[in-house]
Amino acid sequence: MPKNIEWLGHDVFKISSGSTVIYTDPFRLKEGADKADLILITHDHFDHCSPEDVAKIAKPDTAIVAPESAAKKLKGHVEVVQPGNRIEVKGIPIEVTWAYNTNKFRSPGEPFHPRSTDFVGYIFTADSSRIYLAGDTDLIPEMSEIDVDVALIPVSGTYVMTAEEAIEAANRVIKAKLFIPMHYNAIVGTDEDAQKFAAGVRTAPVEILPQS
Repeated sequence: MPKNIEWLGHDVFKISSGSTVIYTDPFRLKEGADKADLILITHDHFDHCSPEDVAKIAKPDTAIVAPESAAKKLKGHVEVVQPGNRIEVKGIPIEVTWAYNTNKFRSPGEPFHPRSTDFVGYIFTADSSRIYLAGDTDLIPEMSEIDVDVALIPVSGTYVMTAEEAIEAANRVIKAKLFIPMHYNAIVGTDEDAQKFAAGVRTAPVEILPQS
């Protein structure tokens, strides 16, 4: 189990890199959660961009990285990004990746997460490990460029990849030394989705983290 990665449910991870504390998409955080040095927001949907949860962990010098649509909802030091950007914040190298739907629609022809929006994923380095936070996405061609140590992958279906699609992404497209499932047991998805994903991946180990 990765000692510096803690899963807090849904797409929320607390990741340490030395003394730097990184959160991803904070949502439904417990009171008294550790403060953040860096917060990564993938998009502006309520379960990924929650100003109330950001406020729980923000310090005066906390840095937030977010696409413009999410940044408009947030206060503090916000670095606005879009797919393709490469930046360094709080000493953490960050690459901004694509995240969008190809076959998940709220109505005919209208994806939940269109490519035409500014929704993103991230590749960032923590404790010398390159970590891929996929964001809310389907299996997309841009994933062929992902080569990381750890990949945090959605598995619930409905708004993101199903477990079967995530298996295909892991086995055929994404290069990673370890996969960790996410995006289940909150809005949609169950433990069964994570177990199915773990059982189907052949290219690298899968670690199902306990929820903290």
